[in-house]
Amino acid sequence: MKKIGLLSDTHGYWDERYVRHFESCDEIWHAGDIGSIEVADRLAAFRPLRAVYGNIDGRELRLRFPQTLRFEVEGAQVLIKHIGGYPGHYDPSVRGSLLTRPPQLFISGHSHILKVKYDKTLSMLHINPGAAGKQGFHRVRTLVRFVVDQGCFSDLEVIELGE
Repeated sequence: MKKIGLLSDTHGYWDERYVRHFESCDEIWHAGDIGSIEVADRLAAFRPLRAVYGNIDGRELRLRFPQTLRFEVEGAQVLIKHIGGYPGHYDPSVRGSLLTRPPQLFISGHSHILKVKYDKTLSMLHINPGAAGKQGFHRVRTLVRFVVDQGCFSDLEVIELGE
């Protein structure tokens, strides 16, 4: 069993509450638009970090993190890509991969819109944690926590950080 802290779209913004809210987590996953190597380093110093780069991330972050990350954790296949869309509206850049070999969990960012939706067609959970940074149109900054155990996801929590 692993408890995961998930965030996206920090855009270089650091909030000490990331540490407080992810204290009980085993790993932190970042779905792109990290915004600065300092944010990545601070997250990685606190807990093991899995991340992808997003469209605003510069060379240093693109050298350190992949555009797409596929891995297995606790018996579940996971795919993370910053620009990925959502069930019924997947981005063309990831649609083929999702259709030919769907993971149990697909995570994307980019939209700054918190969304948790199950894709019945692909038997796949989709999570977009919204945006944890201050840059963008979103009104409330959000984080997500959940548990992965034996290929199943549970105890999903949405944490609102305010404006």
